[in-house]
Amino acid sequence: MTKDLEHKFISEFQKNQNIVHKVCRIYTNNQEAHNDLFQEITIQLWKAYPKFRGDSKLSTWMYRIGLNTAITLFRKSKRSIKTQDFESVLYKIESSDYDDTEEEQLKLMYKAIHQLSDIDKGIIFLYLEEKNYKEISATLGISEVNARVKMNRIKTRLKKILNP
Repeated sequence: MTKDLEHKFISEFQKNQNIVHKVCRIYTNNQEAHNDLFQEITIQLWKAYPKFRGDSKLSTWMYRIGLNTAITLFRKSKRSIKTQDFESVLYKIESSDYDDTEEEQLKLMYKAIHQLSDIDKGIIFLYLEEKNYKEISATLGISEVNARVKMNRIKTRLKKILNP
């Protein structure tokens, strides 16, 4: 990777790192697991960045890499995350603390979301990020119709969990 590309990645990543924090929050239950997943997604973004052609928005690409990394790790490791050595990266990327004070009232929602399957978590996450069904389907690699059907089922399930 050239120096210009490295600097561009770091700049873009630091502007958009909350995307990665949000993915981590959906898939983890504690700060240590959050940090491990954050590191692993960052590594995967770093590895994939030279191939990013700009066909989609950077945020859509980051959501896709982040969600795919989280889903793959959790399926492979049965909820135990294994990480790669991050020290070999030339530039250290500082992680700013994720301030979730505004989201305190969403704790019950997150608790309910944690009960969903990995794919359903990804769909509801993108929906909560105000992505339309076209963007959800493109990010997850499913049809738009499938995304709509799954979203309706997820909403019904969340209503049952939150209002037993």
